[in-house]
Amino acid sequence: MDTMDYVKILRDLREDADKTQTQIAAVLGTSQTMYARYERGANELPIHHLITLSKFYGVSTDYLLGLSRER
Repeated sequence: MDTMDYVKILRDLREDADKTQTQIAAVLGTSQTMYARYERGANELPIHHLITLSKFYGVSTDYLLGLSRER
């Protein structure tokens, strides 16, 4: 997996949903600063956040990770 694919997918999904980093951070129960670090690839996204975002956006975890093109 290319890290850049993963972070681009996170950002693209958020922007497509017209959500701010602060709004997504609230969904995850974390700070905007920490979520921004996930989007930049500075920190790895914990599995529980991966699952939460998958459910929130209605996409597979494989899609979020850039392992599949199917949502």
